[in-house]
Amino acid sequence: MTMAEVGATSIRSTSLRSIGAGNLISCLSSLCNSRLSSVWAIVLAGLLVMTACGRGPHTPESLSAGDEWHDFQGTWTAAGSRDRIPLGNGRRASTAKFEGSLLLAGPSRPAVGFRAEALVLNDTTTGLVGRAVWTDDRGDQVFSELKGNGDSTGNKIIGRFVGGTGRYSGASGEYEFSWRFVLETEDGTAQGQSMGLSGTIHVGSAQAALNARGPR
Repeated sequence: MTMAEVGATSIRSTSLRSIGAGNLISCLSSLCNSRLSSVWAIVLAGLLVMTACGRGPHTPESLSAGDEWHDFQGTWTAAGSRDRIPLGNGRRASTAKFEGSLLLAGPSRPAVGFRAEALVLNDTTTGLVGRAVWTDDRGDQVFSELKGNGDSTGNKIIGRFVGGTGRYSGASGEYEFSWRFVLETEDGTAQGQSMGLSGTIHVGSAQAALNARGPR
């Protein structure tokens, strides 16, 4: 250590002693109060970076280790818009897109909830056809085809799983429900809710699903 460094150290020590413990604490408190927002911002940013770096790559997880069917019940609520045209003699056709949420119940449910989207073509004579995508909180999706028997109150709609992504890859099975509109305006805005939604889902090959389910 040089003479200059020794002198600087001596001056710093003398200055701290002259300030006193009480004044030092007061100075530190004032400094902390003035810098608190900046310090916490830096700390939180560091934690976020550490968390992001600590996460490994996302790997799909199976719903079960074996070939099992997962039963579920739930409620699907959605809002969207419908475009309708008359086809004469009381017959009507409509196209619609709905977005909403699907909450599931049951001990073997595949997930607690999904963001649910559906595109639907409905004809009051020939029935309903559509496609639906459910997305869970991981971003994994399950796809299904929809078929129904019209748009009368309490109509029955059948959904058939046709695959998915991530842990729903190879999804198969069916679900059913009735649909009830709770709000519909002249401009086509509509809101609705399912009634009695229940079904089963299996993840894996179609043959494995048949073997696991057995004769029905």
